[in-house]
Amino acid sequence: MSTVQEIECAIEKLSEAELAEIREWLWDRDIAQDASAGRLDTLADEALAEHRNGKTRRL
Repeated sequence: MSTVQEIECAIEKLSEAELAEIREWLWDRDIAQDASAGRLDTLADEALAEHRNGKTRRL
């Protein structure tokens, strides 16, 4: 059995809470990689411009 198959089998045995943890970990990793690569710069610039133009509100 390959490592990928072993991982797939292990994932199938996880609870919903454990799956949520894995998803969060993968999401955080992907966001960090995208940020490091500059793929979020345009979105950040747009958000900051909207804030400067008064198009945001306090949460």
